[in-house]
Amino acid sequence: MNSQKRFLQVLALLLFVCPTLVAGQTYKPGPQVLTFYSEVDDSEQPYALYLPPNFDESRQYPLVVGLHGAGSNHRLFLRRVFGKSNAEGENDVEASRYFPEWEDVDYIVASTFARGTMGYQGVAEKDVWDMLADVKRRFPIDENRVYLTGLSMGGGGTLWLGLSRPDVWAAIAPVCPAPPPRTIERAPNALNIPVHIFQGGADPVVRPEGVRAWVATLDSLGTQVAYEEYPGVLHDSWVQAYEGGQVFDWFDQFERNPMPERVRFVTDRYKYHSAYWVDLDALTPGTFATIDAQFTGSNALTVATSELNGFTLRLEGHASYRAGESVSVEIDGQRLEVEGEDAVSFHQVDGNWVSGKASAAGKTTGAEGPMSEAVADRHVYVFGTGGNPTPEELQARRATALEAAEWSVHRGSFLGRVMVFPRIISDREVRPSDYETSNLVLFGTKETNSVIAELSDQLPMHLDVADEDHGLVYVYPLHDHYVLVNAGLPWWTSDDSNMNPFTGGMPVFSLGEMDDFLLFKDHAQNVIVGGHFDLNWQLPPPAAEATQATGVVTLQANVDGSN
Repeated sequence: MNSQKRFLQVLALLLFVCPTLVAGQTYKPGPQVLTFYSEVDDSEQPYALYLPPNFDESRQYPLVVGLHGAGSNHRLFLRRVFGKSNAEGENDVEASRYFPEWEDVDYIVASTFARGTMGYQGVAEKDVWDMLADVKRRFPIDENRVYLTGLSMGGGGTLWLGLSRPDVWAAIAPVCPAPPPRTIERAPNALNIPVHIFQGGADPVVRPEGVRAWVATLDSLGTQVAYEEYPGVLHDSWVQAYEGGQVFDWFDQFERNPMPERVRFVTDRYKYHSAYWVDLDALTPGTFATIDAQFTGSNALTVATSELNGFTLRLEGHASYRAGESVSVEIDGQRLEVEGEDAVSFHQVDGNWVSGKASAAGKTTGAEGPMSEAVADRHVYVFGTGGNPTPEELQARRATALEAAEWSVHRGSFLGRVMVFPRIISDREVRPSDYETSNLVLFGTKETNSVIAELSDQLPMHLDVADEDHGLVYVYPLHDHYVLVNAGLPWWTSDDSNMNPFTGGMPVFSLGEMDDFLLFKDHAQNVIVGGHFDLNWQLPPPAAEATQATGVVTLQANVDGSN
């Protein structure tokens, strides 16, 4: 009886101290900062959030996702999008400390820190999607009224994320955008999302000529694109673009159509292989595949493709689809009739299209490379302890792994540090859970690193341990994750004295310039052979011959990347 009484007393105390145990978690209206858990480095990542007054959990709200610029942060962006610049004489550090008053809007707004200034690819890109998932988990969001905007680096991120997954957004609004490479090729994906671009006419950082070219390209592709250029304005065109919260008025006009009549989609990766009711099932990673699918009548479609070997049309719920009736599809001029199914698939055989799902290749979602994908998600850096190294040699091995894992290099007061903190461990410390949850970045050879030795018969090639003049680095899929193997010279060994100030000499950023494999001599600019593995994760014959000709690499037979 005493134990029961004690339990009730403790419960009463908990309910008094933590009323959300019974009432559910509540959030105050206005600006605030929340966090989500990131599996990349087991950290809590902040994002700035605005909730409208009289927030009602029983109704759905439109959401604006915002991306800050270089040298900025999530808190500053929340100010910017509401038209609040720094006070007179106030610097960004001072402005980040508080949220001023602004005119309320009937939107939820969220902006992630995204690790600082690193662009919106890789880990930062994942942070945006993770934040979006967290916001949707906490709050009732209208899926057809989700919008994207950002300035400068974030304007480029708006184009990148907006065009990579166009079916997420109802509209996008890039401001003085500086997009990453291979973004313009995705311009056709904006067919069903209105775009409003803002730009300073005298911007010395993001030149208006390049932005006007973007506008012309989008317009020529039939995108609903608006363009505002402010004469004489420098790089801070976000002041005019976001003045008075006007971007919310523009967003008010648009809702997403999840099932448009026409889908046009371009991609070079399985990571982003679908849009609306179209899935690209068989493509070549690194090569842009295109599809243009359109209903021409009830259960009748035309499809045009390039560099594509298989696709699926998910028709269920489309206004032009009649369930149970046959479907007529003309693909690249070839007409096929298929029985009525909610999803119909096609693939190529000897240059002809036939119905049916494409056979799975070795390269697929989560197993396509390139090297940068190994460090775009959760990963661990592993140095070897094998071969009876001297204390000095062991320290050198550890130092190499530490250098590779050092994302947080100070790049000056403006660019700051990239706030990613992965683990660095020895081969003896790798646990079963690391194999199950993480990509492994492995340094050494099978003679010096026991993890490489354990996996040696599953890996495609090995560098001669005695060689000191070459570097070999490659990515390879194993057990639903990647391994990135670096033997010999580190992949960031360079003869280039011109350091990119944006990357700050961080080794991990140089992976973004590499494909699936690289063998070099003396430094990474002196390439012997490099490129992509084929669709079955095999070295292409010319690359295999060039690799073997060096005499410093042993190729592993019968390894196909399907482990």
